[in-house]
Amino acid sequence: MSTPYPFTAIVGQDDLRLGLLLNAVSPAVGGVLVRGEKGTAKSTAVRALAALMPEVSVVPGCRFSCDPASPDPACPDGPHAEAAGVARAARTVELPVGASEDRLVGALDIERALSEGVKAFEPGLLADAHRGILYVDEVNLLHDHLVDLLLDAAAMGASYVEREGVSVRHAARFLLVGTMNPEEGELRPQLLDRFGLTVEVAASRDTDERVEVVRRRLAYDDDPEGFAARWAEEETALRERIAAARALLPRVVLGDGVLRQIAATCAAFEVDGMRADIVMARTATALAAWAGREEVTADDVRQAALLALPHRRRRNPFDAPGLDEDKLDQTLDEAGPQENQENNDGDDDPDPGPDGGGDGGGGGGVPPQADGDRTPPPAEDDDTPSQAPDSAPDAPGRSAGAEQQPVAAAEPFRTKMLSVPGLGEGAAGRRSRARTAHGRTTGAVRPQGALTKLHLSATVQAAAPHQRARGRSGRGLVVRRDDLRQATREGREGNLVLFVVDASGSMAARQRMSAVKGAVLSLLLDAYQRRDKVGLVTFRGKEAEVALPPTSSVDAAAARLESLPTGGRTPLAAGLLKAHDVLRVERLRDPSRRPLLVVVTDGRATGGPEPVALAGRAARLHQAEGTASVVVDCESGYVRLGLAGELARELGGTAVTLDELRADSIAGLVKDVTAAGRAA
Repeated sequence: MSTPYPFTAIVGQDDLRLGLLLNAVSPAVGGVLVRGEKGTAKSTAVRALAALMPEVSVVPGCRFSCDPASPDPACPDGPHAEAAGVARAARTVELPVGASEDRLVGALDIERALSEGVKAFEPGLLADAHRGILYVDEVNLLHDHLVDLLLDAAAMGASYVEREGVSVRHAARFLLVGTMNPEEGELRPQLLDRFGLTVEVAASRDTDERVEVVRRRLAYDDDPEGFAARWAEEETALRERIAAARALLPRVVLGDGVLRQIAATCAAFEVDGMRADIVMARTATALAAWAGREEVTADDVRQAALLALPHRRRRNPFDAPGLDEDKLDQTLDEAGPQENQENNDGDDDPDPGPDGGGDGGGGGGVPPQADGDRTPPPAEDDDTPSQAPDSAPDAPGRSAGAEQQPVAAAEPFRTKMLSVPGLGEGAAGRRSRARTAHGRTTGAVRPQGALTKLHLSATVQAAAPHQRARGRSGRGLVVRRDDLRQATREGREGNLVLFVVDASGSMAARQRMSAVKGAVLSLLLDAYQRRDKVGLVTFRGKEAEVALPPTSSVDAAAARLESLPTGGRTPLAAGLLKAHDVLRVERLRDPSRRPLLVVVTDGRATGGPEPVALAGRAARLHQAEGTASVVVDCESGYVRLGLAGELARELGGTAVTLDELRADSIAGLVKDVTAAGRAA
């Protein structure tokens, strides 16, 4: 077994260390979510925490780590007779992003259950993590069905395995720790709320600190055992401090005045539900125990708010987590008793941080501040860039196609569901029909590997004709391996939604571009909710560019959209060809994820020789490859040329106006995209 990097050797990252240590002191805090850029010691710190956790006493031979003082009466290995426990180190169990459901919750031998009535159960990762740490790296990339299982276990403290009426239950209480890079996508709100605390981490910009990080890492890589030995004394001292804080925790007093501050803070920041209040109370108590005090103070409440509230006050996936500290201080002052306010004006030292000094970093989860023409010459007022009333006058010689400053997006709205036709087999999601591990049962097949979803009636039908030949006696059914049938199920998949956005001069009228950005932002929000990957291609002037390669981060796409400038000619063909290149590469990387092309344009094509014919040929490339597509028609005004509809026909897709894109429009509730070659 490799020697872990010592926790006390981590340089900086005070918020990260404090969040982990508070959970070590009080697992009831509910775990911690670590958000930050890659290469910031997120995984290193989590793995190092395991060496500091106190040992646990378990029933000998129990695969579910039952506590001998109070064994689980429903333990599959029970009932347990009274016996002395065996001490072992607390486990850190890592859940891979690509794990199967059976690997997470355990596997039940269906064949033996049907033929012998025996619950032959092989425990999964949830059983291994009981009374320890369950660590999920890149938790935001975890499949939805695994997230659902984690939510159930975290809420009930137990894991249930159900297979056609056969049920197994075991305790599953663990410290949930997740790490994620927000650039790769956000976390589902339901799972986000299950993390007690959240901390933001970033690489230090201090030269000396960065030098020390490199020096220690190189020393560890050269001699892990020797490096760990040099930090053994600090590790022992920290381990003893955690044990002392755990012993002190039951004696910490949470006064009514402090509870009032907690409730007022949660109300002031409009967090949903009551979980935030409970987590703040537990965190403040753990902070007091960590500091060696038996009474919670206003400073503890403030630090608890900075750790427990930022991720709970997001209203949509484009909101950055964080907390207004001025508002927090004002709320605490207004809700706190007079004597607490007087004490806060004194010169008392702040609570010690994870290394015994300072205030744990002071940030507490606050992110760092860091010439042929497709159309006649323009006749509509909004075909050329308009001048906002409050903007500066045009500079001499400025042309109508000159680049304009980015405009803000209009308010997003709920969109109709755009789906890819046919039946896919991509990653689980919520957009298009697909064969999935979860959903409604549509048929049965012979299992190719381990049986995971039994089709009971098909299995009985396969076994019934052979009962006499197999010498059946009694009421039981004689079932053989060849009789088993796997259920096939239909659910929904996530797609790759590639946006191709026209940013040319014909789109640059401020009112129009604001509406266009609002529509794309609405579609991005829809893609986030349906667990899609997204990409962004823009075209203007003489060329097209990939503003954002396909990613799971709709936040990044929204940021690129917000800063999108406009102006110049309309190289529609270049935009379509660039999109074709992006999709070609993505088909090689992830062939099972079907694409949906969303072209946002008024349909004009200008610049270069024969722009109309070139755009048509580029569109027919997508049609020939069967790419599902939709054109969002941005043309406005009383006179409409219908060019976006013509483009949609050449793509083999369909066109919708900005008004029709709204889910509450009278044009219908769902607009399915037609693929190339599909019969009319």
